[in-house]
Amino acid sequence: MHEVRLSDGTITLSPLRPDDAEAHLAGEDELLVRWLNGGPGTREGVEAYFRHCREQWETGGPLRAFGIRVGSEETLAGTVDLRFAAEDLAPGQVNVAYGLYPSWRGRGLATRAVLLASHYAAAEGGEEAVIQVDPENRASAEVARRAGFGPGEQPPGNGGTQFDWYVRDLRDAPR
Repeated sequence: MHEVRLSDGTITLSPLRPDDAEAHLAGEDELLVRWLNGGPGTREGVEAYFRHCREQWETGGPLRAFGIRVGSEETLAGTVDLRFAAEDLAPGQVNVAYGLYPSWRGRGLATRAVLLASHYAAAEGGEEAVIQVDPENRASAEVARRAGFGPGEQPPGNGGTQFDWYVRDLRDAPR
């Protein structure tokens, strides 16, 4: 597998690896569990998911999960992932999801990660990026706005889950 590395000089995005599991579990907190993970992680569960992420990279699957890495040692600060196909996405739409560990929040790193991931999605043929945000998650909505996303329409009939949708046209993004 060709190792994808994206950097803006402050952060680096590279595929999640099974050996990231310990750092991920150490960084997981109540907010990540609530807004992103859907439940507390276990070592076995996180390692299995990270292996799945790696397999998606290797097979060209619809999931591209990146670790958000900071500094010369590339310390894992969080994750950002792209889904190029999902039940509630139209053709050409790419879902963007992200989360930072508590000690890395409030520094603009999530916005940087979303921008880098969006450029990657555009280069891979994505036409529109979508961020789905729980209406109570104001911090995530701010990240979307700072990254150039605007309000979008949630498609009808996605099981009653109500998210605020933020969208960004990728067709004019630099590739």
